[in-house]
Amino acid sequence: MNCGTLLVIDDEPAITTLLRRVAEGCGYDVIATSDAEAFKQHVRDNDLTLICLDLAMPGTDGIELLRFLAAESCKCRVLIMSGSDRQWLHTALRLAEALGLDIAGSIPKPLHIAQVRALLDELCRPG
Repeated sequence: MNCGTLLVIDDEPAITTLLRRVAEGCGYDVIATSDAEAFKQHVRDNDLTLICLDLAMPGTDGIELLRFLAAESCKCRVLIMSGSDRQWLHTALRLAEALGLDIAGSIPKPLHIAQVRALLDELCRPG
Protein backbone atom coordinates (compact mmCIF):
# COMPACT_ATOMS: atom_id res chain seq x y z
CA MET A 1 0.00 0.00 0.00
CA ASN A 2 1.30 3.45 -0.87
CA CYS A 3 0.71 5.85 2.00
CA GLY A 4 1.96 8.94 0.18
CA THR A 5 4.98 11.11 0.88
CA LEU A 6 6.38 11.85 4.32
CA LEU A 7 8.73 14.80 4.81
CA VAL A 8 10.97 14.55 7.88
CA ILE A 9 13.06 17.38 9.31
CA ASP A 10 15.39 16.66 12.21
CA ASP A 11 18.96 17.68 12.95
CA GLU A 12 19.92 14.20 14.18
CA PRO A 13 20.91 11.88 11.28
CA ALA A 14 20.14 8.79 13.38
CA ILE A 15 16.56 9.99 13.86
CA THR A 16 15.99 10.71 10.17
CA THR A 17 17.49 7.34 9.23
CA LEU A 18 15.30 5.52 11.73
CA LEU A 19 12.15 7.37 10.65
CA ARG A 20 12.96 6.72 6.99
CA ARG A 21 13.29 2.97 7.57
CA VAL A 22 10.15 2.68 9.68
CA ALA A 23 8.06 4.88 7.35
CA GLU A 24 9.22 3.11 4.20
CA GLY A 25 8.29 -0.17 5.87
CA CYS A 26 4.80 1.26 6.43
CA GLY A 27 4.46 2.24 2.75
CA TYR A 28 5.52 5.90 2.72
CA ASP A 29 7.87 7.55 0.26
CA VAL A 30 10.24 9.54 2.47
CA ILE A 31 12.08 12.82 1.99
CA ALA A 32 14.41 13.68 4.88
CA THR A 33 16.39 16.81 5.59
CA SER A 34 18.07 18.65 8.43
CA ASP A 35 18.04 22.02 6.65
CA ALA A 36 15.18 24.50 7.13
CA GLU A 37 15.52 26.03 3.66
CA ALA A 38 15.51 22.60 2.00
CA PHE A 39 12.45 21.71 4.12
CA LYS A 40 10.63 24.81 2.89
CA GLN A 41 11.48 24.02 -0.72
CA HIS A 42 10.23 20.43 -0.33
CA VAL A 43 6.96 21.75 1.11
CA ARG A 44 6.52 24.01 -1.91
CA ASP A 45 7.62 21.45 -4.53
CA ASN A 46 6.07 18.17 -3.39
CA ASP A 47 2.62 16.73 -2.87
CA LEU A 48 3.05 15.72 0.76
CA THR A 49 0.83 13.49 2.82
CA LEU A 50 2.54 13.88 6.17
CA ILE A 51 5.23 16.06 7.75
CA CYS A 52 7.22 15.03 10.79
CA LEU A 53 9.19 17.87 12.35
CA ASP A 54 11.42 18.26 15.34
CA LEU A 55 10.77 21.25 17.60
CA ALA A 56 14.37 21.89 18.61
CA MET A 57 17.03 22.31 15.93
CA PRO A 58 20.07 24.54 15.65
CA GLY A 59 19.55 27.57 13.42
CA THR A 60 15.77 27.21 13.34
CA ASP A 61 13.06 25.71 15.43
CA GLY A 62 9.86 23.83 14.91
CA ILE A 63 7.70 26.81 15.91
CA GLU A 64 9.15 28.84 13.04
CA LEU A 65 8.48 25.92 10.70
CA LEU A 66 4.91 25.53 11.96
CA ARG A 67 4.31 29.22 11.20
CA PHE A 68 5.81 28.69 7.74
CA LEU A 69 3.45 25.76 7.10
CA ALA A 70 0.48 27.88 8.12
CA ALA A 71 1.61 30.75 5.88
CA GLU A 72 1.88 28.28 2.99
CA SER A 73 -1.65 27.01 3.73
CA CYS A 74 -0.24 23.51 4.15
CA LYS A 75 -3.02 20.92 4.00
CA CYS A 76 -1.06 17.78 4.86
CA ARG A 77 -1.02 16.23 8.30
CA VAL A 78 1.74 17.18 10.75
CA LEU A 79 3.46 15.15 13.45
CA ILE A 80 5.55 17.05 15.98
CA MET A 81 8.60 15.40 17.56
CA SER A 82 10.31 16.61 20.69
CA GLY A 83 12.71 15.55 23.35
CA SER A 84 11.69 18.60 25.36
CA ASP A 85 9.38 18.49 28.33
CA ARG A 86 5.72 17.67 27.80
CA GLN A 87 4.56 21.24 28.51
CA TRP A 88 6.64 22.62 25.62
CA LEU A 89 5.28 19.91 23.32
CA HIS A 90 1.70 20.61 24.45
CA THR A 91 2.16 24.34 23.82
CA ALA A 92 3.52 23.66 20.32
CA LEU A 93 0.56 21.38 19.55
CA ARG A 94 -1.92 24.04 20.68
CA LEU A 95 -0.15 26.70 18.61
CA ALA A 96 -0.17 24.47 15.52
CA GLU A 97 -3.88 23.84 15.89
CA ALA A 98 -4.51 27.56 16.40
CA LEU A 99 -2.58 28.19 13.17
CA GLY A 100 -5.04 25.90 11.39
CA LEU A 101 -2.67 23.00 10.78
CA ASP A 102 -3.91 19.43 10.62
CA ILE A 103 -2.07 17.96 13.59
CA ALA A 104 -1.84 14.18 13.46
CA GLY A 105 -0.17 13.89 16.87
CA SER A 106 3.19 13.96 18.53
CA ILE A 107 6.17 11.68 18.89
CA PRO A 108 8.21 11.97 22.08
CA LYS A 109 11.95 11.44 21.99
CA PRO A 110 13.64 9.13 22.51
CA LEU A 111 11.72 7.34 19.77
CA HIS A 112 10.15 3.96 20.37
CA ILE A 113 10.06 2.10 17.06
CA ALA A 114 6.88 0.12 17.79
CA GLN A 115 5.04 3.30 18.79
CA VAL A 116 6.20 5.17 15.68
CA ARG A 117 5.30 2.24 13.41
CA ALA A 118 1.81 1.94 14.96
CA LEU A 119 1.17 5.68 14.53
CA LEU A 120 2.37 5.71 10.90
CA ASP A 121 0.30 2.60 10.11
CA GLU A 122 -2.77 4.24 11.64
CA LEU A 123 -2.24 7.45 9.67
CA CYS A 124 -1.90 5.46 6.45
CA ARG A 125 -5.28 3.75 6.79
CA PRO A 126 -8.04 5.36 4.74
CA GLY A 127 -10.73 7.36 6.48
